[in-house]
Amino acid sequence: MVETADSKRRRAERSSAGSGQQEGTGGLWDSVKKAAFVIGSGILFLAAFGNSLTWHLQKFWGASGDFWQNLWTKVYLAFEGHDAALFFLGTMLVPTSVFWVLNGLLLLVDTSGKPSFITRYRIQEDKNSPVDPTKLRQAVKTVLLNQVFISGPMVVGIYFLMSWRGDACGPELPTFHWALMELAVFSILEEILFYYTHRLFHHPSLYKHFHKQHHEWTAPIGVVSIYAHPLEHVISNMLPVVIGPVVLGSHITTTSMWYCVALVSTTISHCGYHLPFLPSPEFHDFHHLRFNQCYGVFGILDRLHSTDSKFRQTKQYERHTLLTSLTPLTQSIPDTPKKGQ
Repeated sequence: MVETADSKRRRAERSSAGSGQQEGTGGLWDSVKKAAFVIGSGILFLAAFGNSLTWHLQKFWGASGDFWQNLWTKVYLAFEGHDAALFFLGTMLVPTSVFWVLNGLLLLVDTSGKPSFITRYRIQEDKNSPVDPTKLRQAVKTVLLNQVFISGPMVVGIYFLMSWRGDACGPELPTFHWALMELAVFSILEEILFYYTHRLFHHPSLYKHFHKQHHEWTAPIGVVSIYAHPLEHVISNMLPVVIGPVVLGSHITTTSMWYCVALVSTTISHCGYHLPFLPSPEFHDFHHLRFNQCYGVFGILDRLHSTDSKFRQTKQYERHTLLTSLTPLTQSIPDTPKKGQ
């Protein structure tokens, strides 16, 4: 039987479609395998070299360990029989206070445009100088509502969950190495959960109803780090941070420290200033500017999934480093002049 030209064309199209589907599935599976390899290698690295990497810190901890244990014992005895109050104080009030002290200082700069020593480090130089007061009031109101009506009840639920697992407010502090290992695990879990939940909220069917609110700020400031729809605040802001201590059954001191670190980290990522000797916020600032790049925290999964490919071709990527001088990176690595200038 002679095959006509039309039937050959249709067969070729079906073959091409099938191979395209296989390539897409293979690409996704390759990304998953790469992520598993990198994360697994990181865990093995920590296990193999943890002792040598932390030797000096361990010496400090050993010398001051009694001080911290004695201090915790006093706190523990003061709240004896009131573990729920102690847990809420340590995991809600302390991190929230840290968040507002840091953001209070940043808001003074954002609203006044002073001192110039700080504002000269602004990443998007033509934005938020000063910030729109109406827009800011709406953001602060939403953040407070999220903290009181979302974060607060979640912390209460986490207390009962962790109490069921064990004694989260025990009298003995965790060892230095155990606390360090926990922080490493928390960071890995946050990177995985935040990347995929954040990317999920960028799906068109979810973005317009939920995540679009957060992206009203194309040039972010610190306080908008938790300016989000309540559903997004639960799934993408809170869950990636709280899951680690729940899984490991962590002590309240480690949990409280981790919550503080997470809030300080996300504030710096959103602050809009690339300040000397602080982690670079260029990565997440670019996400607010371009929307479809740089979804993660550390950028590991972005590299594996190629969701930082455009970012890596920009001046922002060149500036994505620890600033160790007092010269703003917008000056030492200036934008490429536009044609005709």
